[in-house]
Amino acid sequence: MSEKYNFNTPVSEIVLMSDGKTVNQAYIDIILQEVISVFCENRKEQKYRLMSFNTLYEKNNHFWLVKSDWKFFFTEETLKKLKEKNVVKPSVIESIETAKPPEENDTLKAVVTQAFGDEYEKISTMTTPEKVKHLSDVKKKIDSISPASVSSKNKEATKVIVESAKDAVLVNHSTLENAFQLGDAEAKKATQTLVITTHELVKSYVQLFSKNVFDSGLMSRLFEQSNGTIIQHITRVYLRGIVFLSYYNQFVSNRASVLNMRKTLNAKYRQYYQNLLPHISIDDIVLERVFHNGMLPIPQDLFIKWAVGFFIHDIGKAAAVEYHEGEALYDRNIVMEHVKVGYNSIVTKTNYPQEASLITGYHHEYYGNPAGYGYFRDSLDNYKKINPNVKQDYCMTYELEPLLSFKALAYFPAKILEIVDVYDSVTDTNRVYRKPLSPKEALVMMREEFITKNLKIDPLLFELFTDFIKGNKDPNFNK
Repeated sequence: MSEKYNFNTPVSEIVLMSDGKTVNQAYIDIILQEVISVFCENRKEQKYRLMSFNTLYEKNNHFWLVKSDWKFFFTEETLKKLKEKNVVKPSVIESIETAKPPEENDTLKAVVTQAFGDEYEKISTMTTPEKVKHLSDVKKKIDSISPASVSSKNKEATKVIVESAKDAVLVNHSTLENAFQLGDAEAKKATQTLVITTHELVKSYVQLFSKNVFDSGLMSRLFEQSNGTIIQHITRVYLRGIVFLSYYNQFVSNRASVLNMRKTLNAKYRQYYQNLLPHISIDDIVLERVFHNGMLPIPQDLFIKWAVGFFIHDIGKAAAVEYHEGEALYDRNIVMEHVKVGYNSIVTKTNYPQEASLITGYHHEYYGNPAGYGYFRDSLDNYKKINPNVKQDYCMTYELEPLLSFKALAYFPAKILEIVDVYDSVTDTNRVYRKPLSPKEALVMMREEFITKNLKIDPLLFELFTDFIKGNKDPNFNK
């Protein structure tokens, strides 16, 4: 990694003329045409990011001159690209050709540590057999926990749950990074045992939580004990996603509950769904239109595949990019890229089930809203070019066939994950660019911004999620 990035040339040294004040617009124009990364460093707060030059330039076309704690540098890889286009000045070219990569790049190490935690370096150096053994040891720890002991009062059990989930995510991420260097067939062979072991580990988690919809106090403890920005997010979303699915199963197993959901649909949300399915008469907007084949308990084998999808949903995130960047440095293109990278890498480099890969690729679709992104809308647009009269007759589906044949608008587990994902982001106490919302504030904001103003998340699932959060009796709910 240290050979790939060598951060030592300020952006200003390239984009300004020799007087250090005048912008060389010819250089700027060429840089804007290229896919150029800028290394952003804030030594005061020890924060580091890789951002695109275009995004920074769009926000401020003199961003490198703004007086702040942030400094901006071109990577050696970028300088070599600019050198080929005769953009780099002779003095910089000489430094590129004579400079030797450092034996250890402390700055890059800080980027990785910030995103994935201190344990990442140790796990990334393990061989594949060592990683498999590590996952097997993790599974033994989870299997040793009694479901009855899972509560916020049991600090030891909570610690094991968090540490185990975090380690498993790190193992999978580092393995996939290595797989990128291999051909597809070779990569699938190299990751096969790890995929099987991870599947069995996830099964242990599902069995641990399927009978026990644990309390928000335990989730608060997860916030405290998980480490590294991205790892915190992945761990919490994975665990809360499993628990919410278990809650959903308990809900739909009660006929009275489903009947009440029908009433809620008719009283509050029919028009929302009719807007999604405009060719369907509003009188025909029933529960079986929202959920293909209706609201049914999730079979155990399918539940586990979805749980695997929750586990690997953000596996495509680069080490230097937080899930939500600070407002001043937010880069939509980079954020969108993690979905494509994750989906493609899972499909081409591993044998994870198709259900899991689709969750990874579809978990920011937002029912086609412009704020969302993902593969389904691209595939649907291409399909419409060949079949211009195609229409979706259902909003969500458990099954793959209605999704892949474009009979449904969304994949049910991805809609579950969207809600959990957004909720985790807005309540995250580690967000540096905004004050975290309380559970109550988060639910109010999500209803207003993600349903009332612009329909992105599913209204009925959000209704259920609201009951789920309230039912967990979080002591901070009304703060």
